[in-house]
Amino acid sequence: MIRNNITALKVVRQPLKFKNLSRCISTSQISLKNKGYKNYQYGKNYKTTTIVASSALSTTLLAYLYTNNNINNISNDVSIEQLSKKSLKIITPQEVIKHNSKDDCWVVINDIVYDLTFFIKKHPGGQDVIVGNAGKDVSNIFLPLHPLDTIEKFIPKDKIIGVINEPMPADYICPKYAPGETPEEIAEKERLKTLLPSIGAISNLYDFEYLASHILSKQAWAYYSSAADDEVSLRENHSAYHRIFFKPKVLVDVSEIDLSTEFFGQKSDAPFYATAAALGKLGNPAEGEKDITRGVGQGSTKVPQMVSTLASCSIDEVMGARVSENQPIWFQLYVNSDRKITNDLVKHVEELGVKALFVTVDAPALGHREKDEKVKFSANQKESTNMLKEAKVDADADGASRALSKFIDPSLSWKDIIELKKLTKLPIIIKGVQRSEDVIKAAEIGCQGVVISNHGGRQLDFSRAPIEVLAESKPELEKRNLDKNFDIFIDGGVRRGTDILKALCLGAKGVGLGRPFIYANSCYGAAGVQRAVDILREELEMSMRLLGVTSVKDLNEDLLDLSALKYRSVSVPHDELSQSVYKHLAFTEFRPDDAQ
Repeated sequence: MIRNNITALKVVRQPLKFKNLSRCISTSQISLKNKGYKNYQYGKNYKTTTIVASSALSTTLLAYLYTNNNINNISNDVSIEQLSKKSLKIITPQEVIKHNSKDDCWVVINDIVYDLTFFIKKHPGGQDVIVGNAGKDVSNIFLPLHPLDTIEKFIPKDKIIGVINEPMPADYICPKYAPGETPEEIAEKERLKTLLPSIGAISNLYDFEYLASHILSKQAWAYYSSAADDEVSLRENHSAYHRIFFKPKVLVDVSEIDLSTEFFGQKSDAPFYATAAALGKLGNPAEGEKDITRGVGQGSTKVPQMVSTLASCSIDEVMGARVSENQPIWFQLYVNSDRKITNDLVKHVEELGVKALFVTVDAPALGHREKDEKVKFSANQKESTNMLKEAKVDADADGASRALSKFIDPSLSWKDIIELKKLTKLPIIIKGVQRSEDVIKAAEIGCQGVVISNHGGRQLDFSRAPIEVLAESKPELEKRNLDKNFDIFIDGGVRRGTDILKALCLGAKGVGLGRPFIYANSCYGAAGVQRAVDILREELEMSMRLLGVTSVKDLNEDLLDLSALKYRSVSVPHDELSQSVYKHLAFTEFRPDDAQ
């Protein structure tokens, strides 16, 4: 319905801005800081065989818009009331409900009616997610997982039909989506959220993970915790740190400990950072990655944040959430097949004040993450199958992972990195390097660094633990005199201050943590993230004292015993076929007593 406090809109080729649209203020305050940059931000849509949108792997509205760049947009100069006289109508819920088919599809998002018929066949996640919700208010499933400015940038002005004059009937309002969960399970998780311990009771990062496993939706937990195939690399990332031991010094004055370091010429209070992780709003629907921004920037110890291309919040929103203008934000980039899209995005983040560009190179296709996929396809299968048949929708349309990989360029090569260096003055760091030869190659072509990472074990299972690759790579760089003005970062499996300390001793400049900050954010928002930072700082300070070192600059390999690093003991999965499927051999039985 029309509200009186709506700001102006003007029909021009600029982004759409609805400011203070009453009912949607908290969930969809369309970005107030957009500067008119078009078609650079990835939105997210989700596909599943169920009746409503799903998946913790984001597909993107831009996958369509990349090939349809000539979209007219709307900007803020005249009011909705004024605009409605020209092109928008007052629409009744009954009228919306009529447009509920594949060939005539309207949806409502925050009282605004959109015609998405044009988008159905182009949707990278398949048609069913749109058709299954035609004629409904989809705000509850759209808003929690999309950047707030997705609509304003990417919906053509002629597809904005009008404003509903009253709320949709309850049966035509999509509920919050929770695949694979019963109402009782959802209620129990909501109850547990009210019983979370005080933030001061959190003593280590495992506490956050334990609590998150109990309160997150199955969808969110499956997405955040899942890894590739049998998840061997996921476990190995963490286990490898346990094979490295310290050789402490004694009788050293450790009354003062200095954890500070520099990243790209900017001081950081500690040598670790919140690394890029997608879909922060799965765990923190209200604030998503913005609360990570606040958490790493508001305490006594401030550390950088790397923002994912596939974050639930746009890079503009994250930059707007900074505690101070000097707070360091890095951007993780997926390179698009359409280089113009990538180039525009790089220019935009540079203009926003991002301090470094981390180019992800380990995801030419997204890894096979079974736990996540099973949740997406487990709920309401009979009901959704019937719905798909009725709607004549392709049930075999691309899933989220495959759809997402459509715009990540699988042809990306070293020559593309060289060209990217010409485009920007930002430091370029290659993220996802998994062998020492590629670390050396990155240094040789003039990159500012690499992140040794296997994507948290989410890509190629049985890829080696990053800490093992780091131990090989640093000596090779030094041997070739390539270690000057070249930094090595590392992520994956880090849960303790001692893990960070071991990586620093092996030559890492900075250590990234992804899941721990996501879990802290999911449980406590910005306060949880700040507490995670404080825990790591406290553990680092204590461990450095006990190691006999007072400054990060003094850490080196001589403080470590690496003799067991490559003695892997991999916990392999059980043989599920043998145990659960095949009929087991049976021993011969004794004859019954009456068969004598």
